[in-house]
Order: sequence, then structure tokens, then C-alpha cells
Amino acid sequence: MPLSISRRAFLRDAALLTAAMPAVWNGSSAKTISMKKISITQVSSNFEREPLHPYRFKGSAITDSWQTAAMLESDSGLRKVGLGTQGVLWSDASVFAAHSESAGNALMYAMSEHALQLVKGTTFTDPVRLLDDLLPEVLSYGKKITGNPDLRKTFALNALVCVDNAVWQLFAAENNIRTFNEMIPEAYRPGLSYRHSKVASIPSFSVGTTAERIRQAAEEGYFIMKLKTGAPGTQQEMIEKDMAFLTAVHKAVGHFETPHTATGKIPYYFDANGRYEKKETLLRFLDHAMKIGAFDQIAVIEEPFEESNEAYVGDLGVRVAADESAHTVEDAAHRMELGYSAIAVKAIAKTLSMTMKITQLAYEKKVPCFCADLTVNPVLVDWNKNVAARLQPFPGMNVGLQETNGHQYYKNWDRLMTYHPRASATWTKTQNGVYLTDDTFYAESGGILVGSRHYENLFA
Repeated sequence: MPLSISRRAFLRDAALLTAAMPAVWNGSSAKTISMKKISITQVSSNFEREPLHPYRFKGSAITDSWQTAAMLESDSGLRKVGLGTQGVLWSDASVFAAHSESAGNALMYAMSEHALQLVKGTTFTDPVRLLDDLLPEVLSYGKKITGNPDLRKTFALNALVCVDNAVWQLFAAENNIRTFNEMIPEAYRPGLSYRHSKVASIPSFSVGTTAERIRQAAEEGYFIMKLKTGAPGTQQEMIEKDMAFLTAVHKAVGHFETPHTATGKIPYYFDANGRYEKKETLLRFLDHAMKIGAFDQIAVIEEPFEESNEAYVGDLGVRVAADESAHTVEDAAHRMELGYSAIAVKAIAKTLSMTMKITQLAYEKKVPCFCADLTVNPVLVDWNKNVAARLQPFPGMNVGLQETNGHQYYKNWDRLMTYHPRASATWTKTQNGVYLTDDTFYAESGGILVGSRHYENLFA
């Protein structure tokens, strides 16, 4: 399959777009920044493999996580390293099924490297526009090397996270931007204008987790937990197991109290990862919730159906969120038309650039957002946290919402924590189920613009 555009055409178009951009970027309400034209002269990539305790979802499991690093150097001599965590099973289960776990990761990594080669020699002023230019080219390349003409856009976006992450850091450094607030473009600032003093730390429990383990988490102070449904087996076997799981969970934690919700009760957050084939099957789950008295505690059900299932979900009586199916801002808009009334945003899985566009659309449409995880490393947790802390409050809750499950699944999480440039900061630690996003968090932007010595040393 030929690439959608040649490298020469990409470079030409990127230069034309750069020339057409306005000369001023309002980085903050108190500061006007003249945007520099940034020329990328050198690129490189690397990765580290991190073993996981098996994380089971989508009828399968992941046991290995590739941490990718993308290095960009500008003509001024500045060098920045962007990070990404690859999620092959999450972003396209068909690729995961067609290859070994390592081969699937290698394919995504090849797409990250391809993106780096595309940006080498380019000049940009706007990270969001650069991402828009890269996405179709990288997706086309991914379809070619995977042999999958239906490769999901999220797979390409996941591959672009490390590159986009490096672009934003280089943009900030070149323009003397010191904080995340200053870095947000004017057009996307309303959607990221809130300032939570606390952000919920949401653990994730894979299919097969016992209700007793979930009860233990509630006793540790976690008040909202991501509960994976969509058990393996036939649709009949799945729904029977899911209903039994719901019964066990409600019996174990349904009576717990929390100060973070309007009702004072623990809210349920279910994620089926597209396992439900028919709306009728989901209705059976909801009818069961009503029967056992758990229905009113369901805060959100995430991605019950495969993306190709365009069933309307606005009449279910519960809030249904889009995640994998909301690849781009256009896809998010379509999901809203289908009745999806929440969006799970992932700056660490779909790029910060795309996330800014989605959060702004959601803000304008009054659709609440929350941050979901991709089992990312500690540095990326704080990239996500910078978004979660600025999202409008989720209905019925008084804190920002962020799933973060790396501490549950990485075998070497404590070592990964030492790679964080602000590892000892209070905001990096969960306290009674929340992160304290205080003034120091906002002043230092969670440490994301400092740079990690460990990952920078991959390119020493």
C-alpha cells in the first residue's frame, strides 16, 4: 500500500502551514509569546521493556509494557525527550491477536520511529498542527506494516504519543514557557480552565478480580474504582459472570461512605472494553443492577460496544463514556450524537494535542470528561494529571478524576518512580484515595517540563 503522501510532500506542506500560522501565541492571560519557528535537526528513539503482572481485559491479557522515548533536537541546540507507553491490546485488539505480544509492540514502535523520520528537517510553530499533519501519514504506514487496512486510528495516536510529548517540551523550551498553563493554546484553554485541589486516584481491577480485593481498596481510601467487565467466554457466559461480579461488588462496598460524592456513596465505574455485542445484553446488566439496588451508584459505563456498533445509548438511564472509539475530535463528536454523555480522555494514549481538541469540544457541548490510564509510567501519570486537574467537575463529584493503575501492574513500579524528576513531591503520592494538587503542583506543572535524567540518558 503506498503511503498517503511522500516525505518530500510532507516537508513541503508542513513548511507552508508554518508560514500561514499567526505570529503570536497567547500562552497565558498575562503573557504574550512570540512563537518561534522551531527547526528539528536531529531525531532518535529508544525503548525499555517493563514486565507486568498480567492485566486482563478484552478477553486477553498483557504481560509486558514498552516504554518508548523520542528525542528531538532543534537547530538552536535544545534537546528534549518525549515519553510514551504502548498499549497494543487497548488500541487495536486485532493487532494484538494477530501477533505475539512483542511483535505487536515492535510494530507500534516502528510507527513511532517513522514519525520521527518524518519530522526530521521540518520547521513548526504549532504542536497541534504538526500532530494533525503526522497522523494520516503514520496511520497509512501502520496499515502497510501491519497488513491491516482497518487499523484503528487510536493505534497510530498511541504510537505518536512519545513524539507529540517531545514536540510540546521542545516548543515550551524554545518559547521560554515554564508552566503547563502557559503551554495551553488560547483556543483550548476554556476546556482546561478548572483548578481542582484534589484529583481522585482511580485504581483499575481486571476481569476476575475478587470482591474482597475491591473491598480492601475501599478500606485503603479509594472511593472510585475502575471495574473491568466483559468476562471471557460466550456472550451468555459473559453476562452471567458480569452480573455475578456486580452482585459481589455491591455487597462488598455498596455501603461504604465517601465525602467526595453528592450522595455520599461509592460510585461504580465499569469498563467493558467493547465486549458487549448487543444493546440488549447491556440492558440485562442494567436490569440486574436495578434489581439488587446498585443502579443509582453507577457513575459511568465505559465503551460497552465495539466501535462499529452504533447503537444509541442516550436512553439507558446511565452515563455512557467513549474511550477507544473517540480517536479524534471528529470521532468524539460522533459518539456524542449517539448519546455518549462522557469522554475518557488520555493525553498519555492519544497525544496531548488531540486531547486538547477533544476536551475543548466536550466543554462546548457540556459533556463531562475524566482521565483514563494506559498503565503508564510515573512521569506520564503527571502529564495526565495536569489534564485531570483542569477538567470541569464530573457530575456528582467534587474532585478531578484520573485513573492510574501502574502501581498495581508494573512489577518494578518503585524503580520507575525514581525516574520521575519530582519523585518526592506530595502530588505524586495517593493519600486517602486522592492526589493533592496544591499550589506547588500547579507552579511546577507536576514536574513534566523538567525532564527525566534516566530517559535523557538513553540518548547520552
